[in-house]
Amino acid sequence: MKVRRGLPVLVLLLCSVVLFVSGCGEEFSLDKVHHDINFFNVPHHPWHIGPGEFWQVNSATLIYTWLAMALTLLIALAVVRGASVERPTKLQSMFEMMMEFLRGLIDDTMAKKKGDDIFLTVVTFFFFILICNLVGIIPTCMAPTADHQTTFGFALVTFALMYIMGIKYKGAGGHFKHFLQPFPYFLPITLIEEAAKPVTLAFRLFGNMKGKEIMILALLGLITGWSYICGGFLASVVWYCFCVFVSFIQAFVFTMLTISYVAMTVMEEH
Repeated sequence: MKVRRGLPVLVLLLCSVVLFVSGCGEEFSLDKVHHDINFFNVPHHPWHIGPGEFWQVNSATLIYTWLAMALTLLIALAVVRGASVERPTKLQSMFEMMMEFLRGLIDDTMAKKKGDDIFLTVVTFFFFILICNLVGIIPTCMAPTADHQTTFGFALVTFALMYIMGIKYKGAGGHFKHFLQPFPYFLPITLIEEAAKPVTLAFRLFGNMKGKEIMILALLGLITGWSYICGGFLASVVWYCFCVFVSFIQAFVFTMLTISYVAMTVMEEH
């Protein structure tokens, strides 16, 4: 009797599994899915700059970077326009919390005078990288940070900021002195360690954002037919929610590492 009562439940579960997996792997192609959802016909072929094919720029990355820049500027203008000391808006309060949080991270790692020099850069880094990450969640769009050219650009800014701050507060001699410590024959190791900082910064952000977009395309194209609604749509919604979380985390990690690298550069020697 118990078996008969549980039989309808078992059949229902089996039918659900068949519904979810039917059509899996059927002519699946990431390029095809990427082409099918490109409703705005944004070009994805590289643009060549300079004579011949000396330099290539991803056209989609360039377009969506400008879109991220426009969104960043519009949101900033909306915050400033409605700002009030007596009656702050919700958007203003949210931005003030973000800035106070980043200010606290900077103050915990370096002196206030040194932190003042990088505070605006850090805020811009976090906010702009976050917008770039979230652009990839908009249907048919891609995140500029899913291109290694963008992430390497951010990493090079951090790398330059390290040297600018180090030379400013320690002088050229004091900043480059660590390359010869403890012994000159450790110089190759020190150079490799120094070059690894922007490389790891760039690839960490690029890898997470690229993986996020590949997973979105896979969920949209892996399950076809009647199972698209149950598999492709619902799974994509769940993954989109997780992508929002990942976008915030990766923007925070990149910003935090930038603060840490600069703090190590300007740290006083005892």
